[in-house]
Amino acid sequence: PILYSYFRSSCSWRVRIALALKGISYDLVPVNLIKDGGQQFSAEFKAVNPMQQVPALKIDGITLSQSLAIINYLEETHPNPRLLPKDPKKRAQVRMIADHIVSGIQPLQNLSVLKQMGEKKMEWAQNCIASGFQALEQILQHTAGHYCVGDEVSMADLCLVPQVANAERFKVDMGPYPTITRINKALLELEAFKISHPSRQPDTPAELRA
Repeated sequence: PILYSYFRSSCSWRVRIALALKGISYDLVPVNLIKDGGQQFSAEFKAVNPMQQVPALKIDGITLSQSLAIINYLEETHPNPRLLPKDPKKRAQVRMIADHIVSGIQPLQNLSVLKQMGEKKMEWAQNCIASGFQALEQILQHTAGHYCVGDEVSMADLCLVPQVANAERFKVDMGPYPTITRINKALLELEAFKISHPSRQPDTPAELRA
């Protein structure tokens, strides 16, 4: 497999965690979203992903984009360890939390949106994340065990950790979100989350390396 990734992309990080958890080795092709006006806009990368976004994964003779589509494919082709619970209610909760982050928070504060916000980008990002986290904190109080849904790592957790990293980067006050903070801390102790971390990628700038 070949993963097109950017060290700081939260969408790429989700996929890196899934690959690490499932023990799938891959080659990484860095796509720098800042350099050269954004390498994702090159003709070469547009041929890989017409949406000109990371991540993209070449695997089993196909090319997939969109992090949840990639994670779902990995789940179906490499079912262990499981990232979606067997129980239909828990499975639905995992998908709900993942969608809440992937559709309801992350796109509002991603690079392409922030570029258009100009000087207000920090305030905009903080507001988008805070309003999303207020809802998420409430949801997790009903679903969480050790992790987002019960005591097994799931697709929801793969979405949570990169989003908390974004929140910290945009200096969001995490005080009002004790459940999110607790789960994030527990997940960051797991090896798959450590090795996939933005501070430990081949394209991580020297000054940001762990």
